Amino acid sequence: MRNFNYGRLKEVRWDSEVLGLVAQIHEYKGKQMLFLRQKPATLEKLVEIAKIQSTEASNKIEGIVTTATRIKQLCEQKTTPRNRDEEEISGYRDALALIHESYEYIPIKPSYILQLHQVLYRYSQKGIGGRFKNIQNYIAEIKESGEQYVRFMPLEPFETPMAIEAICDSFNREMDVCEIDPLILIPAFIVDFLCIHPFNDGNGRMSRLLTTLLLYRAGYVVGKYVSLESKIEKTKDSYYDALEKSDIDWHREGNDITPFIKYILGTILAAYRDFEERVTIVEGKVTTIDLVRKAVGNTIGKFTKNDIMEYVPSVSKASVENALKSLVQEGIIGREGKGKATFYFRKN
Repeated sequence: MRNFNYGRLKEVRWDSEVLGLVAQIHEYKGKQMLFLRQKPATLEKLVEIAKIQSTEASNKIEGIVTTATRIKQLCEQKTTPRNRDEEEISGYRDALALIHESYEYIPIKPSYILQLHQVLYRYSQKGIGGRFKNIQNYIAEIKESGEQYVRFMPLEPFETPMAIEAICDSFNREMDVCEIDPLILIPAFIVDFLCIHPFNDGNGRMSRLLTTLLLYRAGYVVGKYVSLESKIEKTKDSYYDALEKSDIDWHREGNDITPFIKYILGTILAAYRDFEERVTIVEGKVTTIDLVRKAVGNTIGKFTKNDIMEYVPSVSKASVENALKSLVQEGIIGREGKGKATFYFRKN
């Protein structure tokens, strides 16, 4: 089995792009913490929106879907699962809520990772929750011809418990000595977790739950207010490309994790920037129409009513609809499509 030693990351000379991303995230983290202390009530609605988006997006990446209405009802626990997809969506909802509420008390240990996986599958009939894989799995891709091929072969089942123990021990050791920035350690851990592929199913979703958990424990809580999973889902081709580049020669310990580090740091930075924009919009005592007008000003290209509602969480759906109608009448924005296919665009 390969050796896991994150202490070697101290010897890496990161390029200016990585160092620049880390520095910017540190700056945004400081500004966010200041705002959280000053105006925590302003952000309550952002948290609820982010939970729904994270649950929907992380499952959608794996092809697990339901309607927008059902997602909202499931996340608000106003209904029960109707099928297998909704069972797994409900499990993700519960695991994410557990991390949101108790991340300080969830240490990075194999037993806790197994418990999170058990929560992920608590509504499922598969009977695999909370257990490491018992058969060899693999990461496959489909060629343009339609032929499937194995792109990466993870560790064997008998090696898995020891490997998860090893990455947890090494991660915790380096976090304790504080010689490597957590923003470097976290993606390194996630790459190894995905290359180990410790479960029969749910590895991708577990990796995103663990990313959230590790970031929160390190003080980077932007994912509570702006969904990281949603940003990953919107750029999933880049996500998979970064992972593929970062697992080359992994078994011989010769892989370069820089592509995945850059991808994750870029995603985190984008979330912090969105957070600052949304906070700026919801601050101050202004009319609904001015709030929506300001939100529209932050858009580029086509946008939907739901896009605007993300920016103005304190405003009701009906008020947003009325404001958009007024802006259309004023000629500030245009509207096309009907029903669920309706979208808007700026005209100035």
